This record gives sequence, C-alpha cells and structure tokens, in this order.
Amino acid sequence: MSSELRVEQLRKVFTTTTAQGSALKAAVDDVSFTIAAGEIVVLLGPSGCGKTTTLRCVAGLEHPTSGKIVIGGTVYTDPQAGVLVPPRNRNLGMVFQSYAVWPHMTVRQNVAYPLKSRGVKGAAQDNAVRDALDLVELSAYADRPVTQLSGGQMQRVALARSMVYQPQILLLDEPLSNLDAQLRLRLRDDLRRIIKRVGLTALYVTHDQTEAVVLGDRLGVMRDGKLLQLDTPSAIYNSPADLFVAGFTGATNVIEGRLVSRDGAFGVVAVASGEHVMARMGHDIAPGTPVRVALRPDNVALNPAGEGRNRFLGGVTSRHYQGTQTVYQVSVLGTAIEALEVGSAARYDENSQVTVGLPAEACWVYPADR
Repeated sequence: MSSELRVEQLRKVFTTTTAQGSALKAAVDDVSFTIAAGEIVVLLGPSGCGKTTTLRCVAGLEHPTSGKIVIGGTVYTDPQAGVLVPPRNRNLGMVFQSYAVWPHMTVRQNVAYPLKSRGVKGAAQDNAVRDALDLVELSAYADRPVTQLSGGQMQRVALARSMVYQPQILLLDEPLSNLDAQLRLRLRDDLRRIIKRVGLTALYVTHDQTEAVVLGDRLGVMRDGKLLQLDTPSAIYNSPADLFVAGFTGATNVIEGRLVSRDGAFGVVAVASGEHVMARMGHDIAPGTPVRVALRPDNVALNPAGEGRNRFLGGVTSRHYQGTQTVYQVSVLGTAIEALEVGSAARYDENSQVTVGLPAEACWVYPADR
C-alpha cells in the first residue's frame, strides 16, 4: 500500500578534511517537502547538490544530523527524539544506478528473493512474482539466467524486485544512467507507466532534465543542499523561482540590465545597447536595481510574423546545424544570445541580418546579485 512521505527540515552535515584542517559541510540543508500517496516526485540538480543524500536519508542509509522523515504517518527518522528505524524495517523499495541483480540467479529467483527473506512462500510467492514480471513485461524470461539479459531488461528485473513486496515508497537513484541513449528513452516512458499502474509513491533522483519532466508529477530543483523550487514541470519551466533554476532548466540566455519601471506582472529593463526589454517579474525589485533577464533559446524568434513588443534588430554570427534543429548565435541588444529553431532546414546564413523577437512572457527578471 503506497503511503505519503513527509520530509521536514532535513539536514545532513558531513565533516570534510583539508590541508587546513576539518570543516563542516551541509550536504542537505533544511530541506522540507511532502509527496502524496501515489505521486512521483523527482529531485533534479547537478552533481553534489544533495539529491542523492536526501534519498539515502529517506532510505535510512544515511543518518541525518537533524529533521524528520515521516512515512504513512509513522516517524522513521528523528535524531532529536532518538528515532532511527533501520532500512530493513522501513518497507521501502529501491532501484540503484547499477542493476544490482544477483548474477547466479534466474530472473524469477531474483524477483522472488525479497519475498523469501520476508517468509512469503508457496502460491503467494509464485503469484506475486508472476504479477511483478507481467508488470515489467518479462514473464517470458522468468527462467532465463539474469546474465543473459540486456541492460534494460536487467533494470526491469531490479524494478520488479523492488515492487514485488508492495513497498510503501519506491526510491530510484538515477536508475537509467547506465543505459545507452536509446534504452533510456524507451525505459523512462515505461517507468512512469509501471509506477502509475501500481499506484506507488515514488521519489526519483536524476540530473537529466528531460527524464525528470517525463517521469515526475512534480520536480524539485536542488543546489548546494537546498531545495530551491518544488512544483509541476510546467511551473518549473515557465515560472522558475530564481536564476539558477531558470539556467539549469534551459534558460541559458542572460541579458544584463537595470530595471526602469514595473507595471503589474511585467517590468521594463534598460540593457547595454540603451534599448528597453519588457519581461515578467517574479520578484519584488525596486526600479534602478541591476537585474538579469533570462530566457530559453527555443523562445527566441527570428524574423517573427506580425507586430509585437520586444522586436530588435540583430545579426547571425554563427550557425550550428544539428539535423532536426539549428542553433544560431545572434548579436543583439549589445550582447550575444542563442536562438534555437526546430526543423531539418537551416533558414539563415552567418552574417544575416534578422529581427529578433523576445516574447515578454518568456523573459524573466531576476536580481543581478542572486
């Protein structure tokens, strides 16, 4: 039966040793979130941001410095109260980066092992294994040695093994990272379908943005141990909370400027060329403040049709044709930005003069010092 997961003010501090002596570093710093029963939440961020440490604290594999972990209303971790339930008693399923299958066993034996260790025998064990293998579409391989499977099939075995005993929470630590690109594409879609079909609560960790968007009901972006934003994929991509979230999720164009004025949800920013850019305001910023405007390359329009705000003259300085899309480097507003156009034919040559359209609703203003 899937359960709600609550993480409250989680903190994990490690002691690091350098030539100058010992120092304390917070790998997870005051992180709080709730995952509803049956929901998939993906923690996303660069290496070292604290996402895997957070997951390992939920699993009981790391001992937090402070904070609470509550699963299905039961406190499993609370250092201040002396509560730290061992991993084996948490009834959690876990899928690792490596397949972690037992090479001397068949597919059936691998999936049955957690049930045997829990004393489930006979018809109950056989039925549970059959259902799990049906779910991951490996029934035809039940009696095959696991070493004869492909990487994707072995990861399916690991998934079936983690779900066969009906855990409260499913934890997945970059389970697709060891697969080739084609297998990753196929298995990520299957993973969401399988997890949703069972109705499991899942906490998934990855640094791959596309994977996160495909799999997660909500995404949490982490940096330096802190959870910066937790929201739906659409909100993360269309209303990033700060410049780091914007940049990490693809808003790689950053234009320096100064806020001139604000009118409701939009502000006017003066940039290096002296021109004015209208952009969305997500923060309370006073006029005259140095700011940065972020937007995604795929939101930059070259020679857009019709009239509109934020139309500027620019020039193509380089072109990178990539088969199904073209990335242009464009000089505009006294700086250089990228524009991405989808299509199998590149429309503009280097040194072409173009009108650059920057949709105001796709430009976000952030304080320059954040």
